[in-house]
Amino acid sequence: MIIIDENSKISLQKSSFIALGSFDGLHLGHLSLINKTLELAKKNSCSSMVFTFKNHPLTVVNKDRAPKLLLDNKTKLEILEELGIDIACLINFNEDFMKIEPEAFIEMLLNKYNAKGIIVGFNYRFGYKNKGDINLLKTLSEKYGFELHIMGALMNEENIISSTKIRNLLIDGDLDGANALLTRPYILRGTVVKGKQLGRTLGFPTANTEVESSSVLPKIGVYYTNTVYKSKLYKSITSIGYNPTVNGKNITIETYILNFNKNIYGDELKVYFLERIRNEEKFNSLKELQQQLISDKAFAESRKNLSGL
Repeated sequence: MIIIDENSKISLQKSSFIALGSFDGLHLGHLSLINKTLELAKKNSCSSMVFTFKNHPLTVVNKDRAPKLLLDNKTKLEILEELGIDIACLINFNEDFMKIEPEAFIEMLLNKYNAKGIIVGFNYRFGYKNKGDINLLKTLSEKYGFELHIMGALMNEENIISSTKIRNLLIDGDLDGANALLTRPYILRGTVVKGKQLGRTLGFPTANTEVESSSVLPKIGVYYTNTVYKSKLYKSITSIGYNPTVNGKNITIETYILNFNKNIYGDELKVYFLERIRNEEKFNSLKELQQQLISDKAFAESRKNLSGL
């Protein structure tokens, strides 16, 4: 997959079919657009392309309303490549981009990326002050002669599948519901930093992982996870919370990796959230906490690894 941004000097020899959107989560609804793009590109011997953003547009338009994100950019690109997309265009949404008029944006796609077709969701809006909508896209497709494909809403139990719905499921602790709509386990990617090293004294050394501040954190609690370190998959247990037994003040993400004994400070981990085990608890003693960790480990050992990795 070719990865480009606003600074890339690239001349596309083949025409392209372009899917437009934020694609946060790349959930079931997004996959309908991606699959349609792949289908049309193959049918017309064109390149398949996804045009999206490095940052959520609301971080520029209205920072206070900007949502936490379901995917970091590195993971988003990995998934797009797995899906078979030829070109991923990841643009920095800034004040200059925000001021592009709707028609000028479409002209840019046609001229810079040789767009033969555009695929969008039913509620897609674009251009300065979101003045561009589906009706304008229809008018522009007739004016400029590109194919336009508008994908309808995907429903789940009478609700539209959306990134907002998945964020709320994760925040409410409904991991099964969120993962079903994502079609894959929820992922947090981060760097291992030094913590209080309490787990080490209990025989359960944990990797304290620092993730992007824009990432959605699942509901506080303990989860059965799988962790990828240097392309190898391990069973793991991940705690999101405040460590109330030792009066912790700040929320942490700590992962105990089974059958693992390495110094990994400064290294990257990718953590897949598979099952919610329990709520966070304040124990009467470190001995009680240790006994619970032994039980959590037994639970993890009884579960299957994530397939396909």
